[in-house]
Amino acid sequence: MKCQFIARYQMPSNTTVCIPLFGETVPAGFPSPAQDYVERSLDLNELCIQHPAATYFVRAQGDSMQGAGIFDGDILVVDRSLKARHEDIVIACLDNEFTVKQLQTRPRMRLAPMNRQFPVIEIQEESTLEIFGVVSTVIHQLRR
Repeated sequence: MKCQFIARYQMPSNTTVCIPLFGETVPAGFPSPAQDYVERSLDLNELCIQHPAATYFVRAQGDSMQGAGIFDGDILVVDRSLKARHEDIVIACLDNEFTVKQLQTRPRMRLAPMNRQFPVIEIQEESTLEIFGVVSTVIHQLRR
């Protein structure tokens, strides 16, 4: 799965869009009677962006990360201030090629796709690997 850089996040000045957040959950199984109760409002910037100065967006391309819920065309919110840990989904540059994969640090360093149709990328000693941030949120549109 490749990445296409979209933009660095810039917090709009004095612009907040608050959307109603319902206090009730929505079952993914059988439906239940709806409750007309708005608990509070929700700002998607607050929900998706923890560190605005270190956040950027990229568009995912390909299907190697479907098992992580990342599909072709999804927007990834990437936080460069987070230190990548074992099993984080990261934006990596391996030998001058960008990709989004799961970082595995144990038992050895490698980049793992979340789709069995793609091979795990073993990091060789002569390889150049740079982590460009941790994917913190996936924006997946259901209707395109």
